[in-house]
Amino acid sequence: MNRIEILRFALRGLLANKLRSALTTLGILIGVAAVIMLVAVGEGSSRSIQQNIQRLGANTLTISPSFSGGGGGGGVRGPAGGGGNTGPRTQARQLSLADAKALTDRTLAPSVKSVSPIVNAPSATAAYGAASHTIAQFVGTYPSYFEAVNKPVSEGTYFFNDDVLAARKVVVLGRTVAGELFGDADPIGRRISVSGVPFTVVGVLKASGSTGMQDADDVAVAPLPAVQQSLSGFGPLGQIVVQATGAGTTTAAQAEVTAILNQRHGITNDNPDYRILNQATLQETVSEATGTFTVLLGAVAAISLLVGGIGITNIMLVTVTERTREIGIRKAIGAPRSAILGQFLMEATLLSLVGGLSGVLVAFVGTRFSVAGIEPVLVPSSVVLALGVSLAIGLFFGSYPANRAAKLRPIQALRHE
Repeated sequence: MNRIEILRFALRGLLANKLRSALTTLGILIGVAAVIMLVAVGEGSSRSIQQNIQRLGANTLTISPSFSGGGGGGGVRGPAGGGGNTGPRTQARQLSLADAKALTDRTLAPSVKSVSPIVNAPSATAAYGAASHTIAQFVGTYPSYFEAVNKPVSEGTYFFNDDVLAARKVVVLGRTVAGELFGDADPIGRRISVSGVPFTVVGVLKASGSTGMQDADDVAVAPLPAVQQSLSGFGPLGQIVVQATGAGTTTAAQAEVTAILNQRHGITNDNPDYRILNQATLQETVSEATGTFTVLLGAVAAISLLVGGIGITNIMLVTVTERTREIGIRKAIGAPRSAILGQFLMEATLLSLVGGLSGVLVAFVGTRFSVAGIEPVLVPSSVVLALGVSLAIGLFFGSYPANRAAKLRPIQALRHE
């Protein structure tokens, strides 16, 4: 009996019980589709997070105040919740313009390309004509900020160092703010009111997109002195953004920044009053974490493939029992053991193959839709792996029923009722 005849007998056996075959195939379909979809969701979330981090630049350090070792406003306190803490306490110092200036010293920090001090104006409401909008982030900083955090301008221009020195009230708007205030009109050169203070629009940032619940385009950037004079006051800085000379010098820049700030703030222990976020290190950590998360999702989904394989074993055992007399007749008229074995293995493999291909199709359609705001990314290796595993499952879980059928003695099979 050649392979074509074996395939014909296998198809006839499967089509004789269409509903049962379809339900068995459904188990494999769900397993394959689940593996591919969950891996795609994990890959999509990983890329989304990495893109959001890359928007800040791979060679960027973000310095923020941290009072885990001291209190704000010149006070002294222990770590959060540390009423019973008896460890060493340090006098906390806020970040200042003097700190930012010290970081620009090329002798002490040769790996630092630019330093951008940042203040944030709280509850900044912008108005133009009858339109108004509360800006999520109104940032006061230097022109180097735009390059450091990768915020290019799509219309107009940035402000310049002369604007900072003269404390000119000019502003660059994010795409969301420009849309809320001006609609489709050209905002360049228009004067808006920000909490009652007039600012002239000189540019509009290129759209960045949303990051989870936060709109990255709901932002406005103005010269730091103008924001301090008009909106935030001359208090401490909210952050300092440091751009390294290159992606390979980020670690060196972090060490140099740490040494300068420790010296200025009098830090003598491992509990500084500031924290440094290294974008390159963060990206590596996130990549590792999301990779593990994706593997975990795939492993959980693979359980459904295992369940589908057990279903194949169950159905094939039932099929062998139902067709025992048929098997006996075929063996009595000369069908070899290999033909019986091949037929039932072929049936199990066809069930897995049809289920696997259907699962790939369902997963491909499923990845066209976003899941919880995440755009799934189809991973070719997961498709190959899931389809290959489904075929292996058909062969593995179908081998026992097939062997059982092939070992039946013709006399016993013919006597079976």
